[in-house]
Amino acid sequence: MGDSGPCGPCTEIHFDHVGGRDAAVLVNAGSPDVVEIWNLVFIQYNREPDSSLRLLPRFSVDTGMGLERLVTVLQGKRSNYDTDLFTPLLHAIQQRAGVGPYSGRTGPDVGGQVDLAYRVVADHIRTLSVCIADGVHPGMSGAELVLRRILRRAVRFCTQVLQAPQGALASLVPTVTQTLGDAYPELKQEEDRIMDVINDNEVQFLASLQHGSRIIHSTLRKQDCRKTGFPASVVWTLHRDLGFPLDLVDMMLEEKGVQVDRQDLERLISENQKVASEKQAGVRSHVTLDVHVLAELQRLQVPHSDDSLKYQYRLEKDRYVFPACSATILALSDGRTLVQEVSEGRRCAVILDRTCFYAEQGGQSHDLGYLTCSRLQDMVFPVERVERVGGYVVHQVTATENLQTGDRVQLHLDGAHRLSCMVKHTATHVLNFALRKVLGPAVHQRGSHVAADRLRFDFSVKGSLSGPQLQQVERCVRDIVAANQAVYSLELPVQKARSIRGLRMVDEVYPDPVRVVSLHVPVSELLDSPSDPDTSVELCCGTHLLRTGAIEDLVIVSEKQMVKGISRLVAVTGHDAAQAREAGRALSQEVDSLSARMSGSSTSSISSAQSFSKEASILSDAVDNTPIPQWQRQELQVRLKVLLRTGNTAVRKLELREAAQKAQAVLEKNGRKAVLVESVEAESLSVLMKTVNQLSSAAPLSHVMLLARHASSGKVLCACQVPKDTPILAASDWAVAVCGYLKGSAGGSALVAKGTGTGDDITEALRWAEDFVDQKRQR
Repeated sequence: MGDSGPCGPCTEIHFDHVGGRDAAVLVNAGSPDVVEIWNLVFIQYNREPDSSLRLLPRFSVDTGMGLERLVTVLQGKRSNYDTDLFTPLLHAIQQRAGVGPYSGRTGPDVGGQVDLAYRVVADHIRTLSVCIADGVHPGMSGAELVLRRILRRAVRFCTQVLQAPQGALASLVPTVTQTLGDAYPELKQEEDRIMDVINDNEVQFLASLQHGSRIIHSTLRKQDCRKTGFPASVVWTLHRDLGFPLDLVDMMLEEKGVQVDRQDLERLISENQKVASEKQAGVRSHVTLDVHVLAELQRLQVPHSDDSLKYQYRLEKDRYVFPACSATILALSDGRTLVQEVSEGRRCAVILDRTCFYAEQGGQSHDLGYLTCSRLQDMVFPVERVERVGGYVVHQVTATENLQTGDRVQLHLDGAHRLSCMVKHTATHVLNFALRKVLGPAVHQRGSHVAADRLRFDFSVKGSLSGPQLQQVERCVRDIVAANQAVYSLELPVQKARSIRGLRMVDEVYPDPVRVVSLHVPVSELLDSPSDPDTSVELCCGTHLLRTGAIEDLVIVSEKQMVKGISRLVAVTGHDAAQAREAGRALSQEVDSLSARMSGSSTSSISSAQSFSKEASILSDAVDNTPIPQWQRQELQVRLKVLLRTGNTAVRKLELREAAQKAQAVLEKNGRKAVLVESVEAESLSVLMKTVNQLSSAAPLSHVMLLARHASSGKVLCACQVPKDTPILAASDWAVAVCGYLKGSAGGSALVAKGTGTGDDITEALRWAEDFVDQKRQR
């Protein structure tokens, strides 16, 4: 069933659509007429990473039925695509396509490929619609990456094979809603958003296709790929950076009679997978409980951990007091089996009868702290991670001395870390409420992460938030913080909790009973409220403040679109928020100062104009990378963009003026000779190149090269240009030769080139440059 995990022997039911014959030889042979419609897998082994089989403590039966295939049998059809699950879609595709109707053909010929495209698009648009409605969006990892590849494959078949116009794929969503809407009511609610996501991703992919096609054609022009094969490095870049399907590259190259260097491509893929694996391995592994250890705990009737103390803290004189906790070690595990004792230096999973530590779940980071053992008073056992596995709270510990089952331990919670997480978690609820207040009820949480230093919040929204909207959200949060609202919590049966008006929840499985957290209004009062409360109320198992005042302040320091329709906010609170606001004020003052100096200065030198541009560029980097309010970042980025453009324009104008003066002096000295080689004073290649351009405009039949000694570095600068219509040689060859003579390097095109060197005698270099052209003329 996979490379590793639960597995076992299976039975399969295959159906022969032809009938009246012995079709056993066609089972699992790829025949379209003999298909598997149902199977049973008798799960009894766990396949370990080393491919060995380990008997599971409990057996089960996994059953899988192909709904569409069963419908095909019941409706007496030969293919899934002939049933009423697909025929409306195929008809809708044909109305938009530039090809004939679907006729069920297969094979490599044109007709078979067209009907294959019909099937691909019909299948993929159903997958895309349901996944996007459920909150999965095309992305770069996990399920999101799979969906991205499905969408791009559908776009490619739709536009290239079926010749449908851009937007045709998304226009099929209403037809999907008609056929699947009763089973998936979310399709009706999310139809517009699904179409927006598909359309936006189609635009991006089609742009990538055009870009990739240009890269392929450019590579084919530069290299003789029929002999050497198309470079695998280019194929891999197209796939990795532009999302080009590898089979599309193969198809495009096949049309040109070229093949990819397959061996080199496999090497690149393998190396990429190796790097990814090493990155994953770089994350320190932790010991957890596998299915065998869990089964052994249940056989030994080890009770689940009592972690109710994690909620039993109080507020005394504006200070949070967390309960002391003593516990007994009920079990120790090395990750593969239960052990009675763990020796010094070994990592282990510690299961206690009770704990005050919060196990990571619901987006909130786990608690930190340490254990002390009653029989080893001077030894500290740091708790590195806490997680919940099968009802047990597992404390990840590296033993600093021998630990034994039955030891009495004291738990010491890192109160500062816990309080920081509580602040961020309550702030997340306040932020969620504020977003809905400002943007409307269509905002839905799509995910969050609460850490000690910051919070991250993903939510559905159309487009990015504007600066004024971000400010409104922050003001709403600050109002709730300033009001120091009470935070209430109550454990309720799930069904009862779901009846609360205005309840917010993420699409995940909640325990029963479930914890409900509200602000300002007690949960018990919300149960009987006939209308949506003007406050935050959410299902949540995390730890929270008792009053919102401890948040102090909240600053949104980052906002970006993760994928179409999903935005991610990162925010900080308390002292970090104050620092972000102070940093924002300081940067704003620096931008004000630069703007005033640039406005009040009539810049007359290139160096002063460049100084302004450089300062604007440095400030722009600081604004981009310093934690400041995001609304302020947006404002400063716009202002700095204008200042940078103003500074660069001033530099260009001054350089052009200086270049014109230098060009005039060179012309007065040399006239319009066929080969115009001269030395001038210039502090940059930019000025030197502009001077060459001016000379070439004034003397279009001249081969122009200028050299200049750079005062600060001592290098020799070189720039040249040759006539467009009657060149004696390529400018790049000329510059490379002269800069090579000067022990430097150069580059450029056939018409213009530039470079640098380190020679001492410019006069001799000028003579050498002129001789080089003369030699070319004599050939």
